[in-house]
Amino acid sequence: MNPRDAGLMYDADVRKIAGDSELRNSARIVRNAFRTVALEFGLTRINCPAHPSFLTIEHLRRLKEKGLAFFGLFLREVQVGLVAVEKADESLYYMEKLAVLPVHRHQGYGKILVEHALDYAQRAGAGRVSIGIINEQAVLKDWYRDIGFVQTGTRTFTHLPFTVCFMEKLVR
Repeated sequence: MNPRDAGLMYDADVRKIAGDSELRNSARIVRNAFRTVALEFGLTRINCPAHPSFLTIEHLRRLKEKGLAFFGLFLREVQVGLVAVEKADESLYYMEKLAVLPVHRHQGYGKILVEHALDYAQRAGAGRVSIGIINEQAVLKDWYRDIGFVQTGTRTFTHLPFTVCFMEKLVR
């Protein structure tokens, strides 16, 4: 989707993250974007060390080596968002690390990133895309429902201080 078609006031561009400096900046964006979630749910390095608000460049590098594709949303060449896509199997892809800096939220940029990730997965052969979110984030869950995701289940993990809600969207 062309951001200009969405009536956004800035020239927005989604492109694949290339190079270490963009990856480093992406880690910073994810940390800053997810910090609001960590504060809301009392997540710390002790009770939830793998939460994206504590993401390191080293972790992003490992994910990239594992094959995840990273896409940044740029406004006038300044990155303000990120989404990652991972191939799980021939028909299933995971979308993760969706992040938009708080000052740029509620302007349609998250939806642009989701649509880009869905298009990417579909072109790569996915039949469906799956996400996992904090189940108690009702507003976020409703936002995903509004763009076509359906809840497929919830699960409690012993290493997480919250319940995970799984959602999927068919892309074929």
